[in-house]
Amino acid sequence: MDDDDELDLFGADEGVPPRRGMDAHRQDEESITEGVGAASSGHRRRAPVIFLCAVLAIILLVVGVLGYFLKHLTNGLDEINREPLTMPTASPRPSTATDGARTFVLLGSDSRGWDRGRSDSLMVAYLPADREHLYLISFLRDMWVTIPPNKVIGKPSQAKINAAYSWGGVPLTIQTLESLTNVRMDHAAVIDFTGFKELTTALGGVQVYNDQDSTIEGMHFPAGDITLKGNAALKYVRERRDLKNGDLDRARRQRDVLTAIIDKTLSAGTLANPSKFDDVATLAGRTMTVDDKLTNSEIRKLAMSLRFTSGDKVVQVQAPISGFGRSKDGQAYDVVDKEGLQELSDAMRNDTMDVYVENHPQ
Repeated sequence: MDDDDELDLFGADEGVPPRRGMDAHRQDEESITEGVGAASSGHRRRAPVIFLCAVLAIILLVVGVLGYFLKHLTNGLDEINREPLTMPTASPRPSTATDGARTFVLLGSDSRGWDRGRSDSLMVAYLPADREHLYLISFLRDMWVTIPPNKVIGKPSQAKINAAYSWGGVPLTIQTLESLTNVRMDHAAVIDFTGFKELTTALGGVQVYNDQDSTIEGMHFPAGDITLKGNAALKYVRERRDLKNGDLDRARRQRDVLTAIIDKTLSAGTLANPSKFDDVATLAGRTMTVDDKLTNSEIRKLAMSLRFTSGDKVVQVQAPISGFGRSKDGQAYDVVDKEGLQELSDAMRNDTMDVYVENHPQ
């Protein structure tokens, strides 16, 4: 399947695990360091790369506390694309948090910038008022939710959550999340897959621990510590059919790679090399589109308030599901754990994510 083709959606009947499998393509030349590598395959599909949005936000925020890099950071900030009329205009919306906590909707899309395509990945980055941690909350793209009325369907409708981006772009996605959680979403960011490949390559690869052996499009990812970059990194984070728990394992891989990118970006090898840091920040900024309220001054303000400087303080969270189902028209989907999601939503709304994570270890 070419880059311009749609990414296939897979699911399962209730009680049946997601399908698994692989495409028999040749090994990509940009492979894992502790693995097998061979010739490049030209047969690629679009991939979920939402974590790069979080990477940029964290790069631009965290390094902002380092005075020397404020000057170099400007290059990356000035490269960011900003779009007006991003946030929902429908009312009422949940109230803005008064305690200082902030939420960032992070979208990985198969189209550039704000153009509507299909949202391949969806996360909410939650920054608590004390700024001591960052919580990355994954929402599986096949979660079956209520999509608010929109130009495509003029009444509330049941669909997979990633349909919101296709039907109404970023505003409808945010409106759907706010309706689902009753939590105000403060900012949004979108990126395409090309920037992710380039960023991991610019960093010289990132290391993660792979807990299960898998193969995708002829590329083998052995269990254990592996180093990823370029197309290999892209394939690693989009695979789900060869993983035991399908979408759940893929979402965890995305969060693992994001954390590894943060650590590599904030490592001495990157921060001590102004030219390399400049390249990373500028590249990240160039491939980003954010809402116009996330200004340079707002980013710097947030940066100066942070109390962490490594991926160790990034906490991974999965929005809970209770199983799998199938719609009347045959769509396989993930069933939202309503009680569990209510607990998660309350934790975001009340700034008690630390308590939630303690009670629900991931």
